[in-house]
Amino acid sequence: MVPKMPPAAYQGTRCFVTYGSMGYTQRGQIPYNSKPWSDLMGLDFIQKVDVIMPHELANALLRKLEEEQPAPRFHRVFMTLQQILEGEFFTEYIKKGNVLMLSEGITTVDNMFTLKEGILTMYLDKKSYEEAGLTGRPHGSEGRQGIKQRWVVSYDLRCPSMLHGKKGFDRLRYACKEVLNKPYTWLFCSIDKSTPSPDPLQQHHPTGFTSSPSIAKDLSVRAVIPGISPDILHEGDRAGFEIEACELYEWLSLIRLQSPRVSSTDSIDSFLARYDTPQQPEGVAKVCKITWQGFIGPHWLRELVATLLTASFQRSWFAVSATQFSRNVSGSCNELTLLKAAENPNQYLSWRIESTK
Repeated sequence: MVPKMPPAAYQGTRCFVTYGSMGYTQRGQIPYNSKPWSDLMGLDFIQKVDVIMPHELANALLRKLEEEQPAPRFHRVFMTLQQILEGEFFTEYIKKGNVLMLSEGITTVDNMFTLKEGILTMYLDKKSYEEAGLTGRPHGSEGRQGIKQRWVVSYDLRCPSMLHGKKGFDRLRYACKEVLNKPYTWLFCSIDKSTPSPDPLQQHHPTGFTSSPSIAKDLSVRAVIPGISPDILHEGDRAGFEIEACELYEWLSLIRLQSPRVSSTDSIDSFLARYDTPQQPEGVAKVCKITWQGFIGPHWLRELVATLLTASFQRSWFAVSATQFSRNVSGSCNELTLLKAAENPNQYLSWRIESTK
Protein backbone atom coordinates (compact mmCIF):
# COMPACT_ATOMS: atom_id res chain seq x y z
CA MET A 1 0.00 0.00 0.00
CA VAL A 2 1.34 3.44 -0.93
CA PRO A 3 1.41 5.77 2.13
CA LYS A 4 -0.72 8.87 1.90
CA MET A 5 1.43 11.94 1.41
CA PRO A 6 0.51 15.47 2.49
CA PRO A 7 -0.84 17.80 -0.21
CA ALA A 8 1.74 19.39 -2.50
CA ALA A 9 0.80 22.82 -1.17
CA TYR A 10 2.46 21.92 2.15
CA GLN A 11 5.72 20.62 0.69
CA GLY A 12 8.91 22.34 -0.42
CA THR A 13 9.26 26.04 0.30
CA ARG A 14 7.04 29.08 0.52
CA CYS A 15 7.76 32.77 0.03
CA PHE A 16 6.32 35.70 1.99
CA VAL A 17 6.59 39.14 0.36
CA THR A 18 6.32 42.35 2.38
CA TYR A 19 6.14 45.96 1.17
CA GLY A 20 6.36 48.73 3.74
CA SER A 21 8.27 51.59 5.36
CA MET A 22 11.65 51.21 7.06
CA GLY A 23 10.97 53.37 10.08
CA TYR A 24 14.69 54.08 10.37
CA THR A 25 15.85 57.32 12.02
CA GLN A 26 19.62 57.41 12.51
CA ARG A 27 22.50 55.14 13.37
CA GLY A 28 22.44 54.10 17.02
CA GLN A 29 18.63 54.31 17.17
CA ILE A 30 17.65 51.35 15.00
CA PRO A 31 14.24 49.85 15.83
CA TYR A 32 14.12 46.25 17.01
CA ASN A 33 10.43 45.36 16.83
CA SER A 34 9.28 46.98 13.58
CA LYS A 35 9.72 45.40 10.17
CA PRO A 36 12.05 44.73 8.46
CA TRP A 37 14.34 44.96 11.50
CA SER A 38 12.45 42.25 13.39
CA ASP A 39 12.83 39.94 10.38
CA LEU A 40 16.58 40.58 10.31
CA MET A 41 16.91 39.83 14.03
CA GLY A 42 14.75 36.72 13.59
CA LEU A 43 17.55 35.10 11.59
CA ASP A 44 19.98 32.99 13.57
CA PHE A 45 22.83 31.14 11.89
CA ILE A 46 23.73 32.99 8.70
CA GLN A 47 26.29 31.48 6.37
CA LYS A 48 26.24 34.01 3.52
CA VAL A 49 25.39 37.68 3.00
CA ASP A 50 25.18 39.30 -0.46
CA VAL A 51 24.87 43.00 -1.22
CA ILE A 52 23.94 44.16 -4.72
CA MET A 53 24.15 47.85 -5.50
CA PRO A 54 25.13 50.26 -8.30
CA HIS A 55 28.82 50.00 -9.14
CA GLU A 56 29.59 53.66 -8.41
CA LEU A 57 28.63 53.31 -4.72
CA ALA A 58 30.62 50.16 -3.94
CA ASN A 59 33.91 51.85 -3.02
CA ALA A 60 32.16 54.31 -0.71
CA LEU A 61 30.42 51.43 1.08
CA LEU A 62 33.64 49.45 1.52
CA ARG A 63 35.42 52.48 2.98
CA LYS A 64 32.57 53.11 5.39
CA LEU A 65 32.50 49.47 6.50
CA GLU A 66 36.25 49.47 7.05
CA GLU A 67 35.92 52.53 9.30
CA GLU A 68 32.78 51.60 11.24
CA GLN A 69 32.10 47.87 10.90
CA PRO A 70 34.94 45.32 10.65
CA ALA A 71 34.38 42.02 8.85
CA PRO A 72 32.65 39.40 11.04
CA ARG A 73 34.85 36.90 12.90
CA PHE A 74 33.99 33.40 14.09
CA HIS A 75 35.70 30.30 15.47
CA ARG A 76 35.59 26.56 14.98
CA VAL A 77 35.99 24.68 18.24
CA PHE A 78 35.78 21.06 19.44
CA MET A 79 33.72 20.74 22.66
CA THR A 80 31.23 18.58 24.52
CA LEU A 81 27.94 19.87 25.89
CA GLN A 82 29.27 19.33 29.40
CA GLN A 83 32.18 21.71 28.75
CA ILE A 84 29.75 24.40 27.58
CA LEU A 85 27.78 24.13 30.83
CA GLU A 86 30.77 24.38 33.16
CA GLY A 87 33.40 26.82 34.39
CA GLU A 88 34.25 30.27 33.11
CA PHE A 89 32.93 29.51 29.63
CA PHE A 90 29.41 29.09 31.00
CA THR A 91 29.70 32.17 33.23
CA GLU A 92 31.34 34.60 30.80
CA TYR A 93 29.82 33.60 27.47
CA ILE A 94 26.34 32.35 28.37
CA LYS A 95 25.33 33.97 31.67
CA LYS A 96 27.04 37.34 31.06
CA GLY A 97 27.73 37.40 27.33
CA ASN A 98 25.83 36.72 24.13
CA VAL A 99 27.08 34.06 21.73
CA LEU A 100 25.84 31.97 18.83
CA MET A 101 26.85 28.30 18.62
CA LEU A 102 25.91 25.69 16.03
CA SER A 103 27.01 22.06 16.21
CA GLU A 104 27.67 19.75 13.31
CA GLY A 105 24.82 17.55 12.08
CA ILE A 106 21.36 17.65 10.51
CA THR A 107 18.23 17.87 12.63
CA THR A 108 16.42 15.08 10.80
CA VAL A 109 19.28 12.57 11.08
CA ASP A 110 21.79 13.40 13.83
CA ASN A 111 21.80 14.65 17.38
CA MET A 112 22.31 18.37 16.81
CA PHE A 113 22.54 21.38 19.14
CA THR A 114 22.15 25.14 18.81
CA LEU A 115 22.67 28.04 21.21
CA LYS A 116 21.17 31.48 20.64
CA GLU A 117 20.29 34.25 23.12
CA GLY A 118 21.12 31.82 25.93
CA ILE A 119 18.63 29.20 24.73
CA LEU A 120 20.09 25.73 24.22
CA THR A 121 18.06 23.65 21.73
CA MET A 122 18.73 19.93 21.31
CA TYR A 123 17.42 17.88 18.38
CA LEU A 124 17.57 14.24 19.51
CA ASP A 125 16.75 10.81 18.17
CA LYS A 126 14.33 8.65 20.17
CA LYS A 127 17.02 6.51 21.82
CA SER A 128 19.07 9.49 23.07
CA TYR A 129 15.94 11.31 24.21
CA GLU A 130 14.72 8.37 26.31
CA GLU A 131 18.14 7.69 27.82
CA ALA A 132 18.71 11.36 28.69
CA GLY A 133 15.43 11.55 30.63
CA LEU A 134 14.80 15.17 29.65
CA THR A 135 11.43 16.78 28.94
CA GLY A 136 10.84 17.71 25.30
CA ARG A 137 8.32 17.62 22.50
CA PRO A 138 7.98 15.63 19.26
CA HIS A 139 9.68 17.12 16.23
CA GLY A 140 9.00 16.43 12.58
CA SER A 141 6.63 13.97 10.95
CA GLU A 142 5.41 10.91 12.83
CA GLY A 143 4.29 7.65 11.31
CA ARG A 144 5.48 8.33 7.76
CA GLN A 145 7.31 5.53 6.01
CA GLY A 146 11.10 5.82 6.31
CA ILE A 147 10.97 8.73 8.79
CA LYS A 148 11.85 8.07 12.44
CA GLN A 149 10.40 10.08 15.30
CA ARG A 150 12.59 12.95 16.51
CA TRP A 151 12.45 15.05 19.67
CA VAL A 152 13.45 18.61 20.53
CA VAL A 153 14.45 19.80 24.02
CA SER A 154 15.03 23.47 24.95
CA TYR A 155 16.58 25.13 28.00
CA ASP A 156 16.91 28.84 28.74
CA LEU A 157 20.39 28.84 30.27
CA ARG A 158 20.03 32.48 31.38
CA CYS A 159 17.11 31.59 33.62
CA PRO A 160 17.95 32.15 37.34
CA SER A 161 17.20 28.47 38.03
CA MET A 162 19.96 27.38 35.63
CA LEU A 163 22.67 27.21 38.28
CA HIS A 164 24.75 24.47 39.86
CA GLY A 165 22.85 22.85 42.69
CA LYS A 166 19.44 23.48 41.13
CA LYS A 167 17.47 20.31 40.31
CA GLY A 168 16.65 21.12 36.68
CA PHE A 169 20.17 22.26 35.81
CA ASP A 170 21.83 19.30 37.52
CA ARG A 171 19.53 16.98 35.58
CA LEU A 172 20.66 18.58 32.33
CA ARG A 173 24.33 18.34 33.31
CA TYR A 174 23.91 14.67 34.22
CA ALA A 175 22.33 13.92 30.82
CA CYS A 176 25.20 15.73 29.07
CA LYS A 177 27.78 13.80 31.09
CA GLU A 178 26.29 10.31 30.83
CA VAL A 179 24.33 10.28 27.53
CA LEU A 180 25.02 13.32 25.35
CA ASN A 181 28.76 13.14 25.98
CA LYS A 182 30.07 12.96 22.41
CA PRO A 183 32.47 15.80 21.44
CA TYR A 184 31.15 17.93 18.58
CA THR A 185 32.62 20.44 16.18
CA TRP A 186 30.95 23.80 16.81
CA LEU A 187 30.86 27.12 15.02
CA PHE A 188 31.18 29.91 17.58
CA CYS A 189 30.42 33.61 17.17
CA SER A 190 30.44 36.20 19.96
CA ILE A 191 27.98 39.04 19.43
CA ASP A 192 29.57 41.18 22.15
CA LYS A 193 32.34 43.43 20.86
CA SER A 194 34.47 42.89 23.98
CA THR A 195 36.21 39.60 24.80
CA PRO A 196 36.59 38.32 28.40
CA SER A 197 40.13 38.39 29.77
CA PRO A 198 41.39 35.75 30.13
CA ASP A 199 39.34 34.26 27.30
CA PRO A 200 37.77 30.92 28.43
CA LEU A 201 37.43 29.86 24.78
CA GLN A 202 41.20 29.61 24.34
CA GLN A 203 41.54 26.53 26.55
CA HIS A 204 39.59 24.59 23.90
CA HIS A 205 42.09 25.57 21.15
CA PRO A 206 39.72 27.30 18.71
CA THR A 207 40.53 28.07 15.09
CA GLY A 208 39.68 31.66 14.18
CA PHE A 209 38.35 32.90 10.85
CA THR A 210 37.54 36.30 9.35
CA SER A 211 34.76 36.62 6.76
CA SER A 212 36.54 38.99 4.42
CA PRO A 213 34.32 40.32 1.61
CA SER A 214 34.68 39.04 -1.93
CA ILE A 215 33.84 41.66 -4.54
CA ALA A 216 32.53 41.25 -8.08
CA LYS A 217 32.65 44.67 -9.75
CA ASP A 218 31.63 45.93 -13.18
CA LEU A 219 28.85 43.40 -13.68
CA SER A 220 27.08 44.65 -16.80
CA VAL A 221 23.38 43.80 -16.64
CA ARG A 222 20.31 44.82 -18.57
CA ALA A 223 19.03 47.79 -16.60
CA VAL A 224 15.87 47.37 -14.54
CA ILE A 225 14.19 49.80 -12.17
CA PRO A 226 14.28 47.81 -8.89
CA GLY A 227 10.86 48.39 -7.40
CA ILE A 228 7.11 47.87 -7.75
CA SER A 229 5.21 49.96 -10.31
CA PRO A 230 3.45 52.94 -8.64
CA ASP A 231 0.24 52.14 -10.53
CA ILE A 232 0.07 48.67 -8.95
CA LEU A 233 0.59 50.09 -5.46
CA HIS A 234 -1.95 52.89 -6.01
CA GLU A 235 -4.64 50.55 -7.34
CA GLY A 236 -3.96 47.80 -4.78
CA ASP A 237 -3.51 45.24 -7.55
CA ARG A 238 -2.60 42.13 -5.53
CA ALA A 239 -2.12 39.83 -8.55
CA GLY A 240 0.06 42.39 -10.31
CA PHE A 241 2.07 42.93 -7.12
CA GLU A 242 2.77 39.20 -6.77
CA ILE A 243 3.90 38.91 -10.39
CA GLU A 244 6.26 41.89 -10.23
CA ALA A 245 7.64 40.82 -6.83
CA CYS A 246 8.41 37.30 -8.11
CA GLU A 247 10.04 38.60 -11.28
CA LEU A 248 12.14 41.11 -9.35
CA TYR A 249 13.29 38.46 -6.88
CA GLU A 250 14.30 36.21 -9.78
CA TRP A 251 16.29 39.05 -11.36
CA LEU A 252 18.16 39.73 -8.09
CA SER A 253 18.82 36.00 -7.57
CA LEU A 254 20.33 35.66 -11.05
CA ILE A 255 22.65 38.59 -10.33
CA ARG A 256 23.73 36.90 -7.09
CA LEU A 257 24.54 33.79 -9.13
CA GLN A 258 26.28 35.97 -11.74
CA SER A 259 24.18 34.22 -14.34
CA PRO A 260 24.78 35.15 -18.00
CA ARG A 261 20.99 35.39 -18.47
CA VAL A 262 20.94 38.89 -16.95
CA SER A 263 24.13 40.02 -18.67
CA SER A 264 23.85 42.84 -21.17
CA THR A 265 25.81 40.73 -23.67
CA ASP A 266 23.67 37.59 -23.34
CA SER A 267 22.55 36.35 -26.74
CA ILE A 268 21.34 32.82 -26.01
CA ASP A 269 18.63 31.42 -28.26
CA SER A 270 15.15 31.81 -26.73
CA PHE A 271 14.54 28.13 -27.46
CA LEU A 272 17.23 27.21 -24.91
CA ALA A 273 16.42 29.84 -22.28
CA ARG A 274 13.04 31.54 -22.02
CA TYR A 275 14.07 33.97 -19.26
CA ASP A 276 13.62 37.67 -19.89
CA THR A 277 14.05 40.69 -17.62
CA PRO A 278 10.95 41.68 -15.59
CA GLN A 279 10.69 45.08 -17.31
CA GLN A 280 11.61 46.49 -20.68
CA PRO A 281 15.41 46.92 -20.34
CA GLU A 282 16.50 50.56 -20.20
CA GLY A 283 20.03 50.26 -21.53
CA VAL A 284 22.95 48.78 -19.60
CA ALA A 285 23.72 49.20 -15.90
CA LYS A 286 26.87 48.35 -13.96
CA VAL A 287 26.30 46.70 -10.59
CA CYS A 288 28.56 45.35 -7.86
CA LYS A 289 28.07 42.26 -5.73
CA ILE A 290 29.78 42.07 -2.33
CA THR A 291 29.69 38.75 -0.49
CA TRP A 292 30.59 37.70 3.06
CA GLN A 293 30.64 33.98 3.83
CA GLY A 294 31.23 32.19 7.13
CA PHE A 295 29.31 32.15 10.43
CA ILE A 296 27.57 35.50 10.79
CA GLY A 297 25.20 36.77 13.47
CA PRO A 298 22.02 38.81 12.84
CA HIS A 299 23.39 41.78 14.79
CA TRP A 300 26.18 42.25 12.24
CA LEU A 301 23.65 42.01 9.40
CA ARG A 302 21.45 44.60 11.09
CA GLU A 303 24.37 47.03 11.38
CA LEU A 304 25.22 46.43 7.72
CA VAL A 305 21.71 47.43 6.61
CA ALA A 306 21.89 50.49 8.87
CA THR A 307 25.16 51.50 7.21
CA LEU A 308 23.58 51.15 3.77
CA LEU A 309 20.71 53.37 4.85
CA THR A 310 22.91 56.30 5.83
CA ALA A 311 22.70 59.54 3.87
CA SER A 312 25.29 58.58 1.27
CA PHE A 313 23.06 55.83 -0.10
CA GLN A 314 19.59 57.28 0.46
CA ARG A 315 19.08 58.19 -3.21
CA SER A 316 20.17 54.85 -4.59
CA TRP A 317 18.79 51.32 -4.54
CA PHE A 318 20.42 48.32 -2.93
CA ALA A 319 19.52 44.72 -2.10
CA VAL A 320 20.78 42.64 0.85
CA SER A 321 20.32 38.85 0.96
CA ALA A 322 21.09 36.63 3.94
CA THR A 323 21.19 32.84 3.60
CA GLN A 324 21.07 30.60 6.67
CA PHE A 325 22.71 27.25 7.28
CA SER A 326 20.43 24.44 6.14
CA ARG A 327 19.20 22.52 9.18
CA ASN A 328 15.96 21.03 7.81
CA VAL A 329 13.88 22.79 10.47
CA SER A 330 10.29 23.13 9.30
CA GLY A 331 9.05 26.72 9.40
CA SER A 332 12.53 28.22 9.70
CA CYS A 333 13.59 31.07 7.44
CA ASN A 334 16.12 29.80 4.92
CA GLU A 335 16.72 33.15 3.26
CA LEU A 336 15.77 36.80 3.58
CA THR A 337 16.21 39.39 0.83
CA LEU A 338 15.67 43.10 1.46
CA LEU A 339 15.42 45.68 -1.32
CA LYS A 340 15.34 49.45 -0.92
CA ALA A 341 14.10 51.22 -4.03
CA ALA A 342 15.63 54.45 -5.29
CA GLU A 343 12.36 56.31 -5.86
CA ASN A 344 11.08 55.97 -2.27
CA PRO A 345 13.98 56.26 0.22
CA ASN A 346 11.96 54.95 3.19
CA GLN A 347 10.16 52.14 1.37
CA TYR A 348 11.35 48.55 1.20
CA LEU A 349 10.43 45.20 -0.33
CA SER A 350 11.41 41.94 1.36
CA TRP A 351 11.18 38.27 0.48
CA ARG A 352 11.24 35.66 3.24
CA ILE A 353 11.83 32.09 2.06
CA GLU A 354 10.79 29.33 4.48
CA SER A 355 11.11 25.58 4.40
CA THR A 356 7.96 23.51 4.91
CA LYS A 357 9.57 20.07 4.87
